[in-house]
Amino acid sequence: MHGAHEFLQAIAVVLCVAAVTTVLFQRLRQPVVLGYILAGLVVGPYVPIPLVANPEVVTTLSEMGVILLMFSLGLEFSLRKLFSVGFTAGVTAVIQCSIMVWLGFVVGRAFGWTTLEGIFTGALIAISSTTIIAKAFDEQGIKGKLRELVVGVLIVEDLIAVLLMATLTAISTGAGLSLRELSFTTGKLVAFLVGLVAVGLFTIPRAVRAVIKLNRPETTLVASVGICFAVALLAQAFGYSVALGAFLAGSLVAESGEEKVVEHLVQPVRDIFAAIFFVSVGMLINPALIAEHWLAILVLTVVVILGKLMSVTLGAFLTGNSTRTSVQAGMSLAQIGEFSFIIAALGLSLKATGTFIYPVAVAVSAITTLTTPLLIKKSAPVATWVDRKLPKPLQTFVTLYGTWVEKLRAAPRRETLGAGVRRLIRLLVLDAVLVSALVIGTSLSAESLAGFVEARTGVDEEWSKLLIYGAAVLLAVPFLVGVIGMARRLGATLAEAALPARTDGKLDLAAAPRRVLLVTLQVGIVLLVGIPVVVVTQPFLKGAMGPLVVLAMVGALGVAFWRGATNLHGHVRAGAQVLVAALAAQSHSKEPGAEEHALDHVQGLLPGLGAPASVRLEETSPGAGKTLAQVNLRGLTGATVLAIQRGEESVSVPTAQEVLRAGDVLALTGTCEAVEAAKALLLGDAAGAPAATPESVASETRAHG
Repeated sequence: MHGAHEFLQAIAVVLCVAAVTTVLFQRLRQPVVLGYILAGLVVGPYVPIPLVANPEVVTTLSEMGVILLMFSLGLEFSLRKLFSVGFTAGVTAVIQCSIMVWLGFVVGRAFGWTTLEGIFTGALIAISSTTIIAKAFDEQGIKGKLRELVVGVLIVEDLIAVLLMATLTAISTGAGLSLRELSFTTGKLVAFLVGLVAVGLFTIPRAVRAVIKLNRPETTLVASVGICFAVALLAQAFGYSVALGAFLAGSLVAESGEEKVVEHLVQPVRDIFAAIFFVSVGMLINPALIAEHWLAILVLTVVVILGKLMSVTLGAFLTGNSTRTSVQAGMSLAQIGEFSFIIAALGLSLKATGTFIYPVAVAVSAITTLTTPLLIKKSAPVATWVDRKLPKPLQTFVTLYGTWVEKLRAAPRRETLGAGVRRLIRLLVLDAVLVSALVIGTSLSAESLAGFVEARTGVDEEWSKLLIYGAAVLLAVPFLVGVIGMARRLGATLAEAALPARTDGKLDLAAAPRRVLLVTLQVGIVLLVGIPVVVVTQPFLKGAMGPLVVLAMVGALGVAFWRGATNLHGHVRAGAQVLVAALAAQSHSKEPGAEEHALDHVQGLLPGLGAPASVRLEETSPGAGKTLAQVNLRGLTGATVLAIQRGEESVSVPTAQEVLRAGDVLALTGTCEAVEAAKALLLGDAAGAPAATPESVASETRAHG
């Protein structure tokens, strides 16, 4: 037990030093999170400065910071909003976690660590830090779709972390992990979430509304924080993280419709304990241990930053997000945090890892915590640079892919989740499970089978093993072919749902876009199935056979994709001529409102071009007098200009150096959200309202002044 004076002393030291560093960092225009971490280094036990806070007390208090930060985050995301990004976040999180677990395992084995240590290393670098990102987003004013996507991925990652810890415990204790145990663990988690949400929706929103009707801020604050702590404690009692419970509590309170009132009251309390949390992270930094394991820390830090950036960007893009949002999400999630400490501590308690794993995890977390605010700040310029450097066919594809995914989501459920689709998914999963079982079974029984073959045939042990491995490869080929075939059939079904083929015998103008969409979906499905298979089987394989097989399949599909993207670019150039003709016809029309509806019929003629819309630039339009490169329309909004009508002149597929002029009528395409954002960016005051930009652009402007 800690005495009252110990808590008082720890709080006084932590908050006083944190106050000095946060003022200093505010003056330097740096993220205050970095100031808190520096304060933790100052008051920690590893730096010879006579200002030491009790680490146990600070850690205890920091738990409150995690709970209140997650509760505040939940207030911003009602359950309806969370479910709306569920598919995107789920696919992105699975791809990201699978790739990071594999990379961590490979790095661990490269340093000569044991198989178990490699698995734990992969697990601890797979989960990003919700607490760190929440604070960095608040500081930089990041709102809108980017925030929703990132938070959705983080919540799914927390659920994956629960399953990872159950899996690691089973493996480390020698009990093994059976399908029955994994199903039980997953079922228990789902039952907890469903039960909590069902009961919570019935009680918590009503209780919050009743309390707020009393019009007593003190009562509202106490009741809200009480709900937060109660649900967090309930989650802990069922074996889950308090962070998950606190987030769900915030989401349930948000269902009351009074989340703004609660958020305003909780914010000051949250900020105090959040500061203590980040100070506690700084207190864990031990310069001596960093110096001892500097190479492993450096390599894992690079792997975390680059691996998460690329894997999250890939997953976010495949699920229909723009290049800008995908890159920004990848750079935002490039760190590890509190779950990494928990997983590292689990390895130590189970005696599955050496004592060096925990300080390595702390050091990597501390370094990536320091880099996170900078990466988030620079993510928008980096996304713009990536967009500009893409080849022309890819720029065209990137713009239109989001529109196809949008159509796919709007398609009837019987076409996207019907019996035929569910059957293909089951067959795909079955092929993946059989491949995994074959690889693991062959690896575990190779020695005994080699002895059996040697005794029966007289072939020496090495040749016997080669024969066994060769037979296993031959047996695996049909299942691998099945994965490719099922992925293609599933991709074709979904592509047909998004871009239906004509059945009247006329020319199918959606054929080129549909082919590219099919290959893209096939690549995504192969990655979504193949990467987890590689992760599961890698500990049983020598070398890089598993990743090479997946890369070979993706490479073969990549060739088909590039051909399709090139054909698509030509298809779009031809379609732009149709848009030019439509705009020219509109310019001669005397009918009122003709300009607004000039391109309405084009979507039916060219279904692969999204939903083209026209916009006229006025003298006061912010875009007038600037080149497309200066406006950076595609980079900022995801929309692109397919054609320009300028008096009697027409420009189809304009270059980045095309100067926009007052009176120009632009044909825009992209997702509905992207087109609306592009109109706001181009028109500004001319639209009859203050200059507007997409939420992401506005957030970036606030963040950088």
